[in-house]
This record gives sequence, structure tokens and C-alpha cells, in this order.
Amino acid sequence: MARFFSKSTAYTSRSGRRHSTPGRSPLGARRRLLRYRRLIATLLLCGAAGVFVEAALPEDAETTGIVTAIRDLPVGAVLTDAELTILDVPAAAIPAGAYTDTAAVLGQRLATPLLAGAAVAQTSLVGPTLLTGAPQGSVAVPLRPADPSTVQLLSAGQLVDVVLSTGNGFESSTENTTLAQGLPVLWVSTSGDSSWPGSAAQSGLVVVAAPPQDAAALAGSSSSGTVHLILTSDG
Repeated sequence: MARFFSKSTAYTSRSGRRHSTPGRSPLGARRRLLRYRRLIATLLLCGAAGVFVEAALPEDAETTGIVTAIRDLPVGAVLTDAELTILDVPAAAIPAGAYTDTAAVLGQRLATPLLAGAAVAQTSLVGPTLLTGAPQGSVAVPLRPADPSTVQLLSAGQLVDVVLSTGNGFESSTENTTLAQGLPVLWVSTSGDSSWPGSAAQSGLVVVAAPPQDAAALAGSSSSGTVHLILTSDG
């Protein structure tokens, strides 16, 4: 006859083998460990990284506070105190164009997405700094595609060709003219956006970087016909 123990998690069968009760079996513990393995691994890695950084830095290393995002922020987000914090980093590791004071960026709009912990830099914000690194003389030109939903397909960095269509196919024949090719998108409007004049969501505003010789034709394209943007991967 099997022997049972009232305060034990196991019993001994007639064959002499020990059997664990289902609620506390080693297999169940293993499954619980596997379920949380990613979380455990992440915590261990974060701890190891913190120890490594602390050990690698001299005790008297100079640090500077920079503005960083508390959480992941999308393109078009308006920066507020609730989304920003100051993070102390080694002075030699400060990214170019990073801000050291939250007051300098409050109320400004993101031109690129930011991950939690990423520094807010000048090139992260809508404004003249979007042309940083562009060829000498490049200008930022706002365009309104004929189909405003086109902006849903675009993001900063995407290359586009700009085509102007004139005529209506009835009284006058339709004619398509390529105004520019391989222009990088700097910024696209989002719902309720007002950081650029006339950039209401229904306008579908897109800002591209263009060489000066194309700027005049692009700027007047909306009044000359309908503008179409063709996504391309080759500039």
C-alpha cells in the first residue's frame, strides 16, 4: 500500500519511487521560469551594463545633463515636461546638437521618432536644422500632394520623385512633368498638426529638401496643376 504524508509535497509508491504533486512539480517550476526568461534576461543585462559603465568610468569623470525622452515618442509629438528628463552622461559622450535644458525644447514638435532614453537633438525637431548635412544650398520646400492620404505612406528620409500633372483630359490634354527626382522627405504632417503654416491634417503637407535650382518650380507646383509624389529607393 502506498504511504502518504499529510505535510509533504510528495508520496512514496509501492515501487519505492517518489512522485511530486502537480502543483509543485519541477516541471511546473521550469515552465514558470521559461515564461519569464526574457524579463529575467533583460534585468540581468541591464544590471550588467550598469556595472560595466560604472566600472569603466573614472571616479572623477566629468558628466553633463542632457535632455532625453522618458518614453517612446512618435513623429509629430509636441514635447512637454511629462515626456522629458535630464540624464547625466560623460561629457565626452554627449551627442552633437543635444540639448542640456528642457526649457529649450518645450512646445517644439518632433520631426523624427525618439526611443525612450534617446537624446533630444537639434535635428530631432521641426525647423531649419532638418537640412543639417544636406548639400550646400539645399532648401526645405513644402508640397501638398493631390491625394492627401499619400502622406500616410511617407516618413522622414524616404526619397520621392515629384511629378506635376496639368490639363484635365477633356478641354485640355493631360501632361505630366517630372519636376525633381530623389528628394529626401524631411517631415510630413500628422493629425491636428499646426507647426507649419497651413499644415492642417486635411492639407497633407510634406516638406522635402531640394536643390535651389528646383525650388522655384516646386514651390509653385500646387497652383500650376496637381502634384504627385512617387516613392523611390534610388536618389
